[in-house]
Amino acid sequence: MKTILRLALGATTAATLIGLAGCADMSANQRGTAIGAGAGAVGGAILTGGSPLGTLGGAAVGGVIGNEVTKSK
Repeated sequence: MKTILRLALGATTAATLIGLAGCADMSANQRGTAIGAGAGAVGGAILTGGSPLGTLGGAAVGGVIGNEVTKSK
């Protein structure tokens, strides 16, 4: 079971990094939101043992936090 979890985590991390490669022409706010969502998805997956609901919840929370942190004042 741990092998499957590690494989899933590695695949998620790789997909996130590849997806972030397309962030070159994004604004700082968009980039912060995308990075927050990716980090939140990974964190949610780790904390819930790979639960899809935990991964989606983590992505949503991470996206909101990333958006708020990078908002222009």
